[in-house]
Amino acid sequence: MNPLRPLSRALRQQARAKTNVLSQRRHLSIHEYQSQSLLRDAGVPVPQGHLATTPSEALSHAEALGGNTVVLKSQILAGGRGKGQFLNSSVSGGIQLADSPSQAEKLASGMLGHHLVTKQTKPEGIKVEKLYIAEKVPYTNEYYLSITIDREAAAPALIVSRHGGMNIEDAAKTDPSSVAKLRFDYLADEVDSTTLYTAQKALDLPDEELEGLRTLLTKLITLFKQKDATLIEINPLVRTNSKQLLCLDAKFSFDNAAAPRQKELFSWEEKAAREKSEVEAEKSGLVYVRLEGDIGNVVNGAGLAMATNDAVEFYGGRSANFLDAGGQATKETMVDAFRIILDDERVRVILVNIYGGIIRCDMIAESIIAAAAELGPLRVPIVVRLQGTNAEKGQQMIAECDLDIHAAAGFGEAAKKATEMAAAAAAEMDPGRKELDQGPVGS
Repeated sequence: MNPLRPLSRALRQQARAKTNVLSQRRHLSIHEYQSQSLLRDAGVPVPQGHLATTPSEALSHAEALGGNTVVLKSQILAGGRGKGQFLNSSVSGGIQLADSPSQAEKLASGMLGHHLVTKQTKPEGIKVEKLYIAEKVPYTNEYYLSITIDREAAAPALIVSRHGGMNIEDAAKTDPSSVAKLRFDYLADEVDSTTLYTAQKALDLPDEELEGLRTLLTKLITLFKQKDATLIEINPLVRTNSKQLLCLDAKFSFDNAAAPRQKELFSWEEKAAREKSEVEAEKSGLVYVRLEGDIGNVVNGAGLAMATNDAVEFYGGRSANFLDAGGQATKETMVDAFRIILDDERVRVILVNIYGGIIRCDMIAESIIAAAAELGPLRVPIVVRLQGTNAEKGQQMIAECDLDIHAAAGFGEAAKKATEMAAAAAAEMDPGRKELDQGPVGS
């Protein structure tokens, strides 16, 4: 009987949720000033604004905006900027109002070069190196509007609410009737009448402003399609004193699959905001996902990655990361994979779980041994499970090599051995630590 069969459905769902959430971070996100530039170029109404990287630039931009009240917005790829806190600065939140150019300069001095901590950052925060200096626009109403992908229906969807300036999840909880989710035809050139009137009703806009809403939605949907976006979120969308709909704040996300078609857009990516190992893996043609444990994993394929995570957790372990080698199994690929994983100080053992189809398992074993020898002596042991063409020969080569590499014939055996090695290494580093139960979950 397969020892993994009793693995609970809840555990599998939990493991897959972790992997899916982290893999979604590979979608390109851009800064607000870049989002506003895309909207402006598409003819969508936005406030005037300029990018500042120094206090003196903040001063000159505030003067160019008429010397009136301006908004200074920290440009970091994390939410909760307004309620965030700067470290070692007299300025509190990451979004500030300045009543004069001189005050804009003073505030910028306390924001630029300082780390901003929000609910979505690490405790050390993110260093603010750019500010978006925008005009303060008076308005009468705040709304929420987004275009995204409804994955359950495999169709694009428009989400609107008459409650803007707050999380859409909160709006749905406090006033469910205020949120409308409308699917639309991706191939249509403009928004259809049913979608338009439903959106108008949800936003509670008067009939005389219907054409303005039609124009706005048509331009946003066109932009969504042209840029291969997965999300356009306008929060808030405001109704000005002159009854114009204006996008006060914007957030965009794009699927990495669009990179070949959207080269200029993807050149905007701020790689410093991404996981260092993810960037290094990408350079080598690999895919890296960070998790929270101490077992590093090299696999080929997303399905095998999730199954490996299931097995590791089944035996009481926790994965530190996944590195997907895809169809590559050369010595150079394995050198890059091992180096990236070993850069993570949390890793106490590496688990290689690869299915050899087109590439034979003996060739994969040869690559693993050569890579370990080139990098060796490695600071952690390696457990290898190979399945597929010439698997027995590959496993024999692993077992007979004079390195700290351990062959495991079965899926469960490999996961169990890696978990036991990680636990032993942890106990050796902390002799007072209680011994972990290495039996399967629920046993």
